[in-house]
Amino acid sequence: MDHAVQQIAELEKEMADPGFWNDSDRAAATINSLKGLKAKVEKYNAVYKEFEDLKVLFELAAEEEDDGALASEIQDSFAGFVERLEQLKIETLLNGKYDDKNAILSLHSGAGGLEAQDWAEMLMRMYTRWAEDKGFKVKVLDLLADDEGGIKSATLLVEGENAYGYLKAEKGVHRLVRISPFDASGRRHTSFASLDVMPELDETVEVDINPDDLRIDTYRSSGAGGQHVNKTDSAVRITHIPTGIVVQCQNERSQHSNRETAMRMLKSKLIELKEREQKEKIEDLQGEYNQIAWGSQIRSYVFHPYSMVKDHRTNVEVGNVNRVMDGDLDPFIFAYLRAQKDSVD
Repeated sequence: MDHAVQQIAELEKEMADPGFWNDSDRAAATINSLKGLKAKVEKYNAVYKEFEDLKVLFELAAEEEDDGALASEIQDSFAGFVERLEQLKIETLLNGKYDDKNAILSLHSGAGGLEAQDWAEMLMRMYTRWAEDKGFKVKVLDLLADDEGGIKSATLLVEGENAYGYLKAEKGVHRLVRISPFDASGRRHTSFASLDVMPELDETVEVDINPDDLRIDTYRSSGAGGQHVNKTDSAVRITHIPTGIVVQCQNERSQHSNRETAMRMLKSKLIELKEREQKEKIEDLQGEYNQIAWGSQIRSYVFHPYSMVKDHRTNVEVGNVNRVMDGDLDPFIFAYLRAQKDSVD
């Protein structure tokens, strides 16, 4: 924590420089970094104060003959302290280069038509609920819905401190087992959907992109937006020809805004590709889930014949599948982050 306090002092000194606002993008990034560091210090101080208060309560209980009221207060306070301490310990694991950034989620339904598309939409709702519960803001950047139901693909921006650090644990193929509501025979179906997770990079991160390597297409948006969406080619699709990476955005009203957002998404994908040192094939970027099918899933969600969600990387299991679908993902995310730290250590 001393290191964080030292960083705060250095950033505040930087902000006091008369030329601080000459570079507005870098200034904004500095302010965000300062805000994040101060939030971490405040959380640490709050948990430490809880610890000190608990010590006082224990001392009082040891000195006095208690009728049970003080013991009950200690029990409640201790439970809350342990929960917040655990949260703080998890946050210390988020020390990756881009962990503090916003997260871009890209969902794609697997083979299986309507059933798989419904599953992709269920996952979109799950991640939206999780993010909102954390106080994060969720913005739909692109959405390809199907007339019959569900979604073929969706791109979401999750804005909040450490959004990428948490959600990077969710990257992979997600498997659903249930009695399909679309099957008149009431048979059990298995469906798949993939999730890609990238950090949203700001303007201070430089990526050399040759304009000649890009193919930029515009088209009419298919999502919400009223008459304006139907009359103008405001949606933008950018293809990076050397890697085959394709990004698209249709959320904003103007073509210019959609293009800026799509370029940020492309930058994030290229950075991740470069850091993996696998620049030849986009399949390498997709890591563990080259094929959205059997054998490549990171997690299974079983509604029938029993209720269970199991993460195949950490073996964490939760028996209440509906609670998970309502956004209770922390047991899986925390276990993954701990496992990643242990593998490094």
